[in-house]
Amino acid sequence: MKRTHLPLNGLRVLDAAARHLSFTRAADELAVTPAAVGQQIRALEDLLGVVLFRRTTKGLVLTEEACAGLNAIREGFLRFEEGVQAMQAGQSSHVYTIACPRDFFAAWLSPRLAAFRAQSPAMRFALASGDGETDFTEANLDLAVRWAEGPGELEGIPLGAPMVQIVAAPGLGNAAPWISWPGDPAPDDDQREPQFSVGDAGTAISAAAAGLGKARVPLLLAEAAAAMGRIELMGVPETGRRGYWLVAPLPQWRQAKVKALVAALTA
Repeated sequence: MKRTHLPLNGLRVLDAAARHLSFTRAADELAVTPAAVGQQIRALEDLLGVVLFRRTTKGLVLTEEACAGLNAIREGFLRFEEGVQAMQAGQSSHVYTIACPRDFFAAWLSPRLAAFRAQSPAMRFALASGDGETDFTEANLDLAVRWAEGPGELEGIPLGAPMVQIVAAPGLGNAAPWISWPGDPAPDDDQREPQFSVGDAGTAISAAAAGLGKARVPLLLAEAAAAMGRIELMGVPETGRRGYWLVAPLPQWRQAKVKALVAALTA
């Protein structure tokens, strides 16, 4: 019989009925009626062309044909259980691989991962570069953080609102020159050339904190730096086109370990 044609449900009923030697007790274990157990056994007997049980004055008795295959069937179900447990163990693993921009990791993600890990010191994290469109399969990623206008072709949730904030060193003032970075080359209404150009928002904040000028950066990063007293927030936040998104292919979101981490990061 081909593997795709195996009567797995009938074999499961056979295993339960053989262990209890009772259709009633087998029905209780399987949460079905005794009549349903009897129907499954008769259907299995018809399919296999053998008798599996005989009724005697002492109750049900397994036939020789049933006994001949029962051990192999039970071993098969044990292997099924091992396979399912192995798949579940992979999903509940304490190893997380995350792609994330370096500046976002330093300012926002790292303290939250530390708080999450405090619940279980056995957790381990591997950080992959998140500056580009990292391939999930190739990098074996669980999640990625991207600064983008949306999740794109992946499933995703925003980490905060897509807001930007102008920052500068405390007391520097609004007349400070602009610090540019790829996400914000320079405001359109300021004709002055940026006097300092850097590679990412985190470096722009560091430059601003050092007194090199003012920068317009994602609000999440600005708030984290302001909380440490490194910079001050100038004016009110503005709505931007991009925000930080937590993204992954749809199957990743079904994993128990991913659900736990997402819940912690979005709490």
